[in-house]
Amino acid sequence: MKKIIFASLTALLLIITSLNAVIPNTVSVFSDQPVQAGLDSYPFVIAADTTNDTTTAKLFGVIPIKKVKFETYRRTKLSPGGDAFGIKFFTDGLIVIGISDVKTTEGSVSPAKQAGISAGDIIKEYNGQKVENSDAFVKLIEDSKGESADLLINRAGTDITLKLKPVLSQETNTYKAGLWVRDSTAGIGTVTFVDGDTNIFAGLGHGICDTDTGVLMPLGRAAIVDVTITGITKGQINDPGELKGSFSSVREGFLTANTHVGVFGLYDKLPKSTHEPIEIGLRSEVEPGEAYIYSTLGDGEPQKYKIEIVKINKLDSDTKNMLIKVTDERLLAETGGIVQGMSGSPIIQNGKLIGAVTHVLINDPTKGYGIFIENMLEKLN
Repeated sequence: MKKIIFASLTALLLIITSLNAVIPNTVSVFSDQPVQAGLDSYPFVIAADTTNDTTTAKLFGVIPIKKVKFETYRRTKLSPGGDAFGIKFFTDGLIVIGISDVKTTEGSVSPAKQAGISAGDIIKEYNGQKVENSDAFVKLIEDSKGESADLLINRAGTDITLKLKPVLSQETNTYKAGLWVRDSTAGIGTVTFVDGDTNIFAGLGHGICDTDTGVLMPLGRAAIVDVTITGITKGQINDPGELKGSFSSVREGFLTANTHVGVFGLYDKLPKSTHEPIEIGLRSEVEPGEAYIYSTLGDGEPQKYKIEIVKINKLDSDTKNMLIKVTDERLLAETGGIVQGMSGSPIIQNGKLIGAVTHVLINDPTKGYGIFIENMLEKLN
């Protein structure tokens, strides 16, 4: 009898441990739904003891498993995007992308390294003066006469002050700091959705990051322009493809935020190709199986392409919530699958906007990841 009780308790403990691992820390429901709707996909799990925005997930409604935060959303309708757009992005501060030595009469030294500066740091101020661009920063260094300066640096979200002392370069006879910095970038992305009432749009499904350091680039200002797709490099194993295009000189809008879950901004006026608004679908409604995306691959309006949702990750993750596979023969023939520039392509399933394409799998360009639409909406809100 004791063995049976021990075995039963062990089995129950294993069930609770397993459920604790698979139940996300956050569940999402519409404002007209009970909290339980966010836990319905987990058999025998009931939400109880709900207070404010937190509930307790309980096995059989009795045994506590974990505290779960719940997010509520209005049954919003948004217009799926699919339009390709060009981004001209200027950073707020300078991203340090490399440290180097400076050759002096006394040997090679690295003022930046001595100051404690690292790749990925963001330089915001020089002696209290806001750093506008790389040219202005170089001019400040050259005019320093070798005097120490206070640099205000943002490192991983925290502001710190470092002391930088430029040195006279033997090669150029100018003062240098041994720093490589970046102040801008440009690229192609895809619009995920548009709110026709406000002209707000979202795109990419991931942030614009520095190519050398991986740092999320701090937004100073960024214009979006129309782009004409002029060519496609097909994706291959270990060699992701890309959309190539020419930028218009006319501004279509601007970005207001660059976040880990996408970029957000305002159109000056709505694109002509804007689709009719459809309801959003929360993660609890997403299921493995057929879906489709909108993408622009040529000089024209977005086209509809079939995909399959292979796997769903309902745990807390910013951008890799769905594993998707391109099944549309037309898209496979043109691109080989998912290529750079398609990030942000809206994913529609059962008539609802459920997310966006975010990444391609390097070892299989026919597959990639998608983000839940609610993750983008949460940041927008």
